[in-house]
Amino acid sequence: MKRLRLYGLLAAGMVLATCPATLLSARPAQKAASPAKVEPARKPRNVVFILLDDLRYDGMGFLQPELRTPNIDRLARGGTYFPNTVVTSSLCSPSRATILTGETARNHGIVDNANSSEAGLTFFPSYLQKAGYQTAFIGKWHMGNDVDTPRPGFDKWVSFRGQGSYYPASGDPDAAVQGGETTMWNVDGKKVAQQGYITDELTDYAMNWLEKERDKSKPFFLSVWTHEPHLPIESDPRFMAHYPDADAGTKQHHGNVTQIDHAFSKLMKTLDELKLTEDTLVIFTSDNGPEGNGKRGRTRGSTGGLRGRKRAMYEGGIRVPGIIRWPGRVEKG
Repeated sequence: MKRLRLYGLLAAGMVLATCPATLLSARPAQKAASPAKVEPARKPRNVVFILLDDLRYDGMGFLQPELRTPNIDRLARGGTYFPNTVVTSSLCSPSRATILTGETARNHGIVDNANSSEAGLTFFPSYLQKAGYQTAFIGKWHMGNDVDTPRPGFDKWVSFRGQGSYYPASGDPDAAVQGGETTMWNVDGKKVAQQGYITDELTDYAMNWLEKERDKSKPFFLSVWTHEPHLPIESDPRFMAHYPDADAGTKQHHGNVTQIDHAFSKLMKTLDELKLTEDTLVIFTSDNGPEGNGKRGRTRGSTGGLRGRKRAMYEGGIRVPGIIRWPGRVEKG
């Protein structure tokens, strides 16, 4: 017998909030005693879901002035910041599986980053497809290290094995690099070589899908799940230059956060140019708290005094950023 699944607030909330009301009614229509005014069906909203990797719950400029994240700050001003957002697991794969299924790790069975089975799981974008949505997954899937094949529930797929690499050769064995090989991605079932910095390239795929590939007659659900700011951090020097007085490790970490802010700005600009902003729900969060000791090296990402960090089920490991912008539905500021 199939297991009963309890769809979490995030998955269920998206489906219920964005689908037309006519798709959500569970009761048969009853004959009215007298003619009633027919309300027009609510237009389904588009959804853009941005998931970062290991970002501290307040790792944004409007909460930490030393960080430069003007575009994420603008998103928060146009929507609402939820300071007590938490995830159910303090590790990448189990947390991502919960977001996608609405189940806790006890039920979905994905308990580590290496050998996870997705057998029998249903990812909530499958329900959005049934409601008429086009769906796309672009970025770090990371449930199991060795599999990057397209998953059910997504019409568009761009991903890679395991953690991914900041630059094309940075995650490959030395012998492979010397042989001219680069990190390979899976793009709709085909192997494609990574060309540049990971999130710049992922953002380009997302923008291209929005502009050219999707069926514009349908609402869409777009997931862009980044690698930043996961260790070992490798930031572009032009973004590290925003922090001239910081030590080397802080320059790397803060530059990495500013770099994702820059990529994020291009995606938001695309929504503006396509006149999609007013009809699109944007969710911005992270899979868990920061990695490392928070004091030195490229893994700097202090939990702000909270107990624990990534891999610990204290608040420092499970409290994450939470911003939602939904014009006309979610209060600004």
